[in-house]
Amino acid sequence: MNILKTEKQEAIIAALVEGNSIRSTERMVGVHRDTIMRLLVDVGEGCEALLNEKMRNLPCRRIQVDEIWNFVQKKQRHMTMMDDPARVGDQYTFVALDPDTKIVPSYRIGKRDLPNAVAFLNDLSGRLTNRIQLSSDALAAYVDATEQAFGLDIEYGLIVKFYEAEPVGRGRYSPPKVTSATRTAIKGEPDRAHISTSLIERQNLTMRMSMRRFTRLTNAFSKKLENLKAAVAVHFAH
Repeated sequence: MNILKTEKQEAIIAALVEGNSIRSTERMVGVHRDTIMRLLVDVGEGCEALLNEKMRNLPCRRIQVDEIWNFVQKKQRHMTMMDDPARVGDQYTFVALDPDTKIVPSYRIGKRDLPNAVAFLNDLSGRLTNRIQLSSDALAAYVDATEQAFGLDIEYGLIVKFYEAEPVGRGRYSPPKVTSATRTAIKGEPDRAHISTSLIERQNLTMRMSMRRFTRLTNAFSKKLENLKAAVAVHFAH
């Protein structure tokens, strides 16, 4: 069996975590894209196991959660009756961020629904040693999921941001400015000054810049769910 040299494998992974696409990495390192994908999946599985082992007994005090969209194979509006809805179409990466240390204790890839939100927050709660303050946006699934995952043992607040009308013309792809925000205590007595999702939203930008398959308005999307999961695991391990 022909096995890539370690130096070549390192060059491939380094290129991918810097935001290069599979095909650009193929041109840079001179390795076929199918081999690159197999390596990514293998390394991704190892990274997922490493993160699952190491991200335990964490003394976090505050956590921000959010979800970031991308898709596998095709966008949701192009799906047909022949497609598996669990593996094709829109996918969301739920991410938890400690705003103090910037570590990511937990993440989950799946549909933007209650079962995935519950599984995500259950996984998060099992990795923490302290009572935390949790901040989220107004996704309704977070309220029920927090109840199931933490019960009363949490300070939980959500923030709703209001934006100006989206620009048209030359500035249409610029993010709209926040005009105001409301903060609401849902459970416990959260510190309103720390009800925020600003840093997790900045983390979303880091993901889009570091993983080519998350970049908007390109054809560098994931063709398989396994590839998406592998890329995310490598990103967070890196």
